[in-house]
Amino acid sequence: MKIACLHLKKRLSFAVLAAFSSVTCLSSATAQTQVLVNGYDPQQQISRHIYGHFSEHLGRCIYGGFWVGDSIKVPKQGGIRLDIVDALKKIKVPNLRWPGGCFADEYHWRDGIGPRNQRPKMVNTNWGGVTEDNSFGTHEFLELCDLLQCEPYIAGNVGSGTVEEMSKWVEYLNFDGLSPMTTIRKQNGREKPWKVEFWGVGNESWGCGGNMTPEYYANEFKRYATYARNYPGARLKRIASGANVADYNWTDVCMRNIPAGQMWGITLHHYTLPSGHWSDNKGSATAFEEKEYFTTMKSCLYMETLLNGHEAIMDKYDPAKKVALVVDEWGIWTNVEPGTNPGFLYQQNSMRDALVAASTLNIFNNHCNRVRMANLAQTINVLQALILTEKEKFLLTPTYHVFDLYKVHQDATLLPVQFKSPEYVSGNDKLPAVNISASKDKEGKVHLTIANIDPNKAIPLQLNLAGINFKKVTGQILTSPKFTDINTFAKPDLVKPAAFNNAVASGNTLQVQMPALSVVMLELN
Repeated sequence: MKIACLHLKKRLSFAVLAAFSSVTCLSSATAQTQVLVNGYDPQQQISRHIYGHFSEHLGRCIYGGFWVGDSIKVPKQGGIRLDIVDALKKIKVPNLRWPGGCFADEYHWRDGIGPRNQRPKMVNTNWGGVTEDNSFGTHEFLELCDLLQCEPYIAGNVGSGTVEEMSKWVEYLNFDGLSPMTTIRKQNGREKPWKVEFWGVGNESWGCGGNMTPEYYANEFKRYATYARNYPGARLKRIASGANVADYNWTDVCMRNIPAGQMWGITLHHYTLPSGHWSDNKGSATAFEEKEYFTTMKSCLYMETLLNGHEAIMDKYDPAKKVALVVDEWGIWTNVEPGTNPGFLYQQNSMRDALVAASTLNIFNNHCNRVRMANLAQTINVLQALILTEKEKFLLTPTYHVFDLYKVHQDATLLPVQFKSPEYVSGNDKLPAVNISASKDKEGKVHLTIANIDPNKAIPLQLNLAGINFKKVTGQILTSPKFTDINTFAKPDLVKPAAFNNAVASGNTLQVQMPALSVVMLELN
């Protein structure tokens, strides 16, 4: 405890120490977990782009998700389903990544423009071997982004494409002068350019994007990035295809060999696996016991270790932190629902998944000095989806509700949080039971998001709010009796937020009782 106290004394001003000396060095026998939220030391901005999403031509994410035919009797614009648009606007989706994923490196953009009945078909060899008719292409995607009021993030084809192909796509999207590409764009009904800035140069180039070495990919990136031009009003944020999980060598090679001025960001992919490792049997989305729940949360919290490792390498080459770490594929990956196409990756979404989302977003918030963009995989009907549909039916998953609670952090200023979490113990293993992030928005409101992953114990917290003045505390909670609880089309609101009244203020402290299996968002006003 003495070491912890000395650390705090170095971080805080004398005024804060005088006010909080009674709570920063408490006995370890104290029943409540002591949490210090430091309002005197505001940190970096939490980029709204951390709350981004991912939509690939995979299963029923695009077709039967965003894009539906005339037989589906729901409000739509063209083929874009508007109830989905309204739900995503509510959580302020900041960006949407498309067309993949592995699909991006077999996608040729010119097949997806022009009259739909004249677009060539292709085989989606990555996902189910189904025929892709290209009816949802560049114009449709960018119309969707306009409706969502979000920024598009386009992944370009490096694996099976060419430098010329990517260069012309950028020109088609972003140039406002006279050129062959702008002429074609205007013929297809779009007079002005979209000015798309976020641009991925390939995807998973270590695997489905070409099985490249990092040295080879770094050279390819420089070549492709050279010809992906900046046009007036559209300066590209070029994003390199980064590491798979703990491949620290990939990050090292790319950071060493790619000029920082050419690369806005570099990606990292990590999926939470209930089994703890890649295998054909990843574990069920709905039928699991506590042992598998624990393994899942351990895989989720491994994100912290990964970020620390990759950030240390990036700091070596880029101490000014100009290059963003972009975690543009994350989330839980389970077995598909029984009876569904295994290539469609359709899985249910439980209270466990809500805790995966909440814990991961807290980690991202606390690493916002380097993590400036992230994309949950995937938005609709695939992997850890926000929304599930079945013809006209529609439901919001527990994960959706987490993003709704956490939207308060978008573009707010990070407030440091210091505490020692109680342990969630399973057999001979243990995890921190509680994770927290805090921020202050432009209106001066402070928001705290807290997750208790322990399925058995409520955890009392004392939040000591240094330099934070407030008159009122309100809150919302997402919880459910069982970690296997899900929303279904028959019971779409089994897991949903409710008012949280177990936060009691006294001066600059809050007593908070965190129920087992819960996510809480507090607003101090």
